[in-house]
Amino acid sequence: MSVGTWTSVLVVGEALVDVVRRADGSADESPGGSPANVALTLGRLGHTPTLLTRLGDDERGERVRAWLAESGVGVVAADAPRTATATASLDASGAATYEFDLDWALPAAGAGLSASIVHTGSIAALLEPGATDVARLASSLRQRALLTFDPNVRPALLPSREEARARVEAWVAVADLVKASDEDLAWLSPDKDPLETAEAWLASGPAVVVVTLGGGGAAALTREGGVHVDAVRADVVDTVGAGDTFMGRTHRRTGAVGLRGRGSAERAPGDQPAEPDAVARTRGPRSRDHGVAPGSRPALAGGARRRLIKDRCSGCAGREPSSGFVIPA
Repeated sequence: MSVGTWTSVLVVGEALVDVVRRADGSADESPGGSPANVALTLGRLGHTPTLLTRLGDDERGERVRAWLAESGVGVVAADAPRTATATASLDASGAATYEFDLDWALPAAGAGLSASIVHTGSIAALLEPGATDVARLASSLRQRALLTFDPNVRPALLPSREEARARVEAWVAVADLVKASDEDLAWLSPDKDPLETAEAWLASGPAVVVVTLGGGGAAALTREGGVHVDAVRADVVDTVGAGDTFMGRTHRRTGAVGLRGRGSAERAPGDQPAEPDAVARTRGPRSRDHGVAPGSRPALAGGARRRLIKDRCSGCAGREPSSGFVIPA
């Protein structure tokens, strides 16, 4: 992709090969990486995303490129000595723990790219030296784009909980929309309820903070209030990429509810402020392993309710979002 290219959504972050080791002893390899999964979801939902990443000139790198291209994802890749891998070991419930073989850097990558939405998170936003490269790029683009962030914490790659929390909070303060799992929030702030942490994040700047709660559904917090959406019951095969698919679906809703970046121009005529119930309608598509085709929208099971979370952000009203971009130290 040439300098000066525009894309509807620019996703910045790692693409790699997932090596999945299952509880029964079987194993397989497939392309993945949190930001790459987000880009793939967006491509399957009809967007024209571009993934800015780092890949090796090897067989695994070619597999990743082909996998993304099949779903309409453009790829701009810095050279790596080898394509990264993430080994996911699944327990009997299908939950994954990870080990990584990668180095992350994006020196001078992304020059000339522009987009209406920029998404980053996970390893890309937290692991040096590439985290500083990503922060610098996001800073250059956020005056014209909506910035979204998903910490998707990988403790095995982080030097300490305290440093990880400081870096995540720096990203949250400049993002327009943040999505995090309750597990990420609990790991970052183990002494707090995840929704309390989400409230604090909302007060620091973003317009929307979405929290996924596993089998408990999802919650979205805005300054106008909050909403909870029950989960759709399903037979879990594994949880690899589930949060990334949710993040991609969330992007699809941002235009429909008029959510715009803090650095972008005045609100377009006819745009309405983001409403919590609308922002929270992010379910689907589930992965093909779960038997639901990409782009489908499962019906709410059993009369699932949307319960307004009243006063979840007491004290947030009137708080001005933070200005400027702080590169995570």
